Amino acid sequence: MDVLHVVHGYYPALGGSERLIQRVSENLASAYRDRVTVFTADGHNNELFVDPSQPRLPAGVSQLNDVNIRRFAVFNRLGKPLFHLQRLAHHLRLPGNQYLRTVYNGPILPGLRQAIEMAQCDIVAAAAFPLLHMFTTLKACQNTGKPVVFIGALHPLNTYNYQRPMIYEAIRQATAYIALSTYEKEYLINEWAIQPEKIAVVGAGVDIEPYEQANADKFRQQHGLNDFPLVGFIGQQGKNKGVDTLILAMKKVWRRIPEARLLIAGSQTHFTKQLQELIAARLSEEERSRIIFKHNFSEEEKPALFSACDVFAYPSQYESFGIAFIEAWAASKPVIGCRVGAVPSVVSEEEDGLLIPYNNPDELGAALLRLLNSSELRQKLGQAGHEKVKRNYTWEIVTTRWRQVYEQVLNE
Repeated sequence: MDVLHVVHGYYPALGGSERLIQRVSENLASAYRDRVTVFTADGHNNELFVDPSQPRLPAGVSQLNDVNIRRFAVFNRLGKPLFHLQRLAHHLRLPGNQYLRTVYNGPILPGLRQAIEMAQCDIVAAAAFPLLHMFTTLKACQNTGKPVVFIGALHPLNTYNYQRPMIYEAIRQATAYIALSTYEKEYLINEWAIQPEKIAVVGAGVDIEPYEQANADKFRQQHGLNDFPLVGFIGQQGKNKGVDTLILAMKKVWRRIPEARLLIAGSQTHFTKQLQELIAARLSEEERSRIIFKHNFSEEEKPALFSACDVFAYPSQYESFGIAFIEAWAASKPVIGCRVGAVPSVVSEEEDGLLIPYNNPDELGAALLRLLNSSELRQKLGQAGHEKVKRNYTWEIVTTRWRQVYEQVLNE
């Protein structure tokens, strides 16, 4: 099978959709001997789409783990002029403001549509909305008759980005749709009347073995953790990821367990500066000394970070799935998430994790104390999550489901 994946970022670019497409692409190439090509942008993250000051990856053609990669140079000179214009159009509910927002979000990739049209492939799949390349991909496939599968990775609670009828009209026109959770599928059916038979729930995956074998001792020794309890947040420091809530919740934890430590590990964003300001304003010098930052780490280091934690807290508002939860479970760690969006369809409350309201430091602090004070509960939830991953969320299982969608599309 000749497969073309179109995605806004690809390794070493970081993010959930980026990681998902990378692993599926590599597994299709290695396990099924499919010829897989990826078209993507040349940014380390989405901020390049609107900010010319952001660093770039080399544009052009390369190969990684039997996957052919072509990076298109982002055109972003319209970012600043469009920022206020699209905000104002949305605020005033002007006709067509959804199109203006989509162009602003980008990525604007000159040459992408023509490249998709010329690609020698059996099937095209694209991730993720609300970005512009999704619509470019649909138009190119309609021009050539190629079947197109969308992986939307929707965050319905983010109304500014996802309350756009053009997204759901595009999904109706696609050949098939891969949802990451039952929540996403039900949302598309109930809110936008998308045909149920078009949607397959696939989920995301993780390699369990590196997490089972990870040795946390080196990391804990490097940071003088001894036997101190460690709460971990491992993910992008985005505005709606809840890192600020977690920092405030730790004040409640430290009143009861002053030796507890907080690990914040993940790529920095524009929001990182606000986190630093929050820490300076709300935490004492002693409290600040209990936070460990690790901004840069490789995928190979990640299992040890999860393994070093006693509790994984990911109080995010917008998650299309939440790969970080299954990574924590792969290391048999208990998780705390928010009772919003797709998270309750991934985390079973009181069975393999705890759920709290979003943006509630007091509730999060109470949940953290509950877990830190009970090794029995931590072990119970972490082990249940580990078993769930083995049943549903290994990359082998996810890739098999994914390829079955492609096979069904081509057979029909």
